[in-house]
Amino acid sequence: MFVAAIIFIVLGIVIKYGKMYWLIAGYNTMPKEERDKYDIEGIATVFRNVMCGMALLIFVGYLITELTKNPNIQNYAFVISLVVGIPYLLIKSNAKRYKIKK
Repeated sequence: MFVAAIIFIVLGIVIKYGKMYWLIAGYNTMPKEERDKYDIEGIATVFRNVMCGMALLIFVGYLITELTKNPNIQNYAFVISLVVGIPYLLIKSNAKRYKIKK
């Protein structure tokens, strides 16, 4: 699970600062005219924040697991990070806020 947290952090960073927008599903398949209608920097920021938040929750679950010696806590933290993080990411990144009005 610790590796999953590292992967989330790396993905968030490469999407935001590495400008690897092709990792965002659907964005890379849009025609250029459609892509120009979206604030991809804002969407990339959302991706970075959510991925790092999910990683933080996994890290906290790992630390609590180490302190309490209860391995189930780490599993719960991982599942909660996915169940909360993914829908939040999808809803937030598809908000009208990131559509450029012309």
